[in-house]
Amino acid sequence: MSDKKNILLLGKLPPPYMGPSIATALLLQSDLSRSFNLLHVDTKVNTDLKNIGKFNFDKLKKNLAIYRKLIKINRNNKPELALIPFSQTTIGFIKDSIYIRICLLLKTKVLLHLRGSEFKIWMNRSSFLTRWYVKSTLNKCEGVIVLGNNLRYLFEGYLPDNKIFVCPNGGTYHLPAKNKTGTKIKVLYLGNLQPSKGIEDVIDAARLLAERNINCKFEIIGGWRNEEIKKKCLAIVSEHKLDVHFYSQEESTRKFELMAQSDIFLFPPRAPEGHPWVIIEAMASSLPVISTDQGAIVESVIDGINGFIVKSKSPEEIASKIEILVNDDNLRNSMSQKSRELYEANFTEEKMVQRLTTIINQITA
Repeated sequence: MSDKKNILLLGKLPPPYMGPSIATALLLQSDLSRSFNLLHVDTKVNTDLKNIGKFNFDKLKKNLAIYRKLIKINRNNKPELALIPFSQTTIGFIKDSIYIRICLLLKTKVLLHLRGSEFKIWMNRSSFLTRWYVKSTLNKCEGVIVLGNNLRYLFEGYLPDNKIFVCPNGGTYHLPAKNKTGTKIKVLYLGNLQPSKGIEDVIDAARLLAERNINCKFEIIGGWRNEEIKKKCLAIVSEHKLDVHFYSQEESTRKFELMAQSDIFLFPPRAPEGHPWVIIEAMASSLPVISTDQGAIVESVIDGINGFIVKSKSPEEIASKIEILVNDDNLRNSMSQKSRELYEANFTEEKMVQRLTTIINQITA
């Protein structure tokens, strides 16, 4: 019989393809299984981004089925620890807290996993009763994992310092060889096409660069979340005859192929982020990255070293940084090399698994 500890992972699996679902899939496929027996409960109730946040009775039935499965796995396998990601909305947290309390009731330790950085914003907007319930739930757990040192502050006043653990995202990828075609510099954006991810700033930056006669092409991969934003962005592209090509969300399966053909990666979110997978993937693909100071991004993108950090909602600054990289081959190549070096040093799957293994062993010792 195996002497490995049973560790229960809760989390959604793709589709839809979002940071939390990608993280769950990667953990289940990772070398974490060499150290632990991984048990999984898929908490997905949405298969389409458009249904997120909307109530229906089908979702209620799915949630009840998830609760029954969770009870069964806890009783039959007696895991030593449950790793549970949690929502940063009141309704979402209440739903997730049922997972937490089921595990605790069945004598399974719980370690929470924050895959974002909106906790403090949510708490500041919440009622006293919500803050009390969240704090009382957190205090029953062994601690929480955040995605960067910059995010430890989120739990000040909610958990002691020794219960706040840091484990950045990391992945190992099978990358195609660099395949540069044409003379134009290619700027790649990958993410959901919504204001919070900065898609309007991407389009406005493309317009500004076209007005300056900067020779570059934008390639954009993702799914639209808002029809009005879609019409607005496409109208700008059409009116100014911008060299912008859109790929559907389904084309994200080709993301590494497109990264291999690109020169610059652009991801300028306006809203709080955790530690975006797309930035790790871009660094692994040896791309300079232009992004914003959200969540733990500045722990991956070092301003002036492997890319640039710009202000949120600043297409002018985005355009200026792209122009610098377009006109300076040496700087672009240097930043490309540095991105790969920083990725290999800090954000591979091996590094993530090592950190997570240490945290789990510390808690279950």
